[in-house]
Amino acid sequence: GRFSFRRDMAEKKKTVLLAVLGLSPQVLTETLYALHQEGERIDAIHVITTRPGKEAVNAVLLSPADGRYFSYLREYGLDPGSIAFSHHHLHCVRNDLGREIEDILYEEDNEDVMRACLELTFALTQDNDTRLIFSIAGGRKTMTACLMVAASMYARPHDRICHVLVTPEFENHPDFFYIPKISAPISLKDKHGRPYVRETRYAEIRLVDIPFLTVRRLLAPALLNEPLDPKELMRLLIHRKTEDLVVDLPGGGLTWRGVNVPISPARLALYAFFALRKRDEGCAAPTCRGCDDCYLDFQGVSDNQDVITDLYNRITEGCRDLMAMSDTGIMGLTAENFHAYKGKIRRDLLDGFGTVAARRLVIEGKGRRPDTRYGLPLDRAKIRVVW
Repeated sequence: GRFSFRRDMAEKKKTVLLAVLGLSPQVLTETLYALHQEGERIDAIHVITTRPGKEAVNAVLLSPADGRYFSYLREYGLDPGSIAFSHHHLHCVRNDLGREIEDILYEEDNEDVMRACLELTFALTQDNDTRLIFSIAGGRKTMTACLMVAASMYARPHDRICHVLVTPEFENHPDFFYIPKISAPISLKDKHGRPYVRETRYAEIRLVDIPFLTVRRLLAPALLNEPLDPKELMRLLIHRKTEDLVVDLPGGGLTWRGVNVPISPARLALYAFFALRKRDEGCAAPTCRGCDDCYLDFQGVSDNQDVITDLYNRITEGCRDLMAMSDTGIMGLTAENFHAYKGKIRRDLLDGFGTVAARRLVIEGKGRRPDTRYGLPLDRAKIRVVW
């Protein structure tokens, strides 16, 4: 029959479902339901997710009293002990500081997801008696892409990648997790927001297999003995080279990912001061993420007036703006004009690089006034200053 090969394979190998999930935990039970309908035997489930995703799975699926995962098993007469799945099988993506990430918003978050997908896929494919089914239906699209890359790197010919399709009106509905044995009504809304009731017998859940090419056989043996350092492996996989923020003093501007934004000498001097402080502070932390040890309050900035003045002199080389040289300009910073310069720099970044990039490049403040401290959130390794 159509699924006879899969059933034969399942009888010989332990089958593990590896899924990425976001805030829609029902994707997991829908996928499990569809696999069982095909005759697949699932022996273990592993989930890669974020902190909110982990909490959603624990609360909605794995609650001992009313968890929808256990409800599904009971309704279909499946022994919970036959599938290894508990909170121990939830792999929350962590950043370089070991903190569980909240979402995938920035490039660093995506690298963390890539690392998690690569490392877990590598570990699970070391056992030749294990067969993996990769589910790419949940989570943000970047999570799907990362798991696809991991599968392309390490999956074996007998592994499988699939996506679950659910009848649109039932998809992501908070009360729909699988097709129950006895049809039940569910309250839905049409495209105009008008409520109506639909029986679950009209729902359909099916799997679509995703063809993929695995390069496992082409990898050097060392890459299969132990996982390569994730950052080094990502450098091999990611086509676009990660670019630095270039603070170009002679050129009078900033460059980020091929886009150059001119900035007035006074603003550039202040920005260069924060860039150099972040770059040269000599912090022992391995990464700048979540660290603000190099940030300064306004008094700390004022104490470095001579550094800011020297930077301004280097940029202007004699062609100075009289306003900037005044007692209320860049060469005589007050709290008021410091915030004015900072706000104008923020506008330069927004206009030149866009909202998402500006969040990473802006001079940010942490803490409440009068104890606010200021600095650049960008990692020091990505900052380059051209004199």
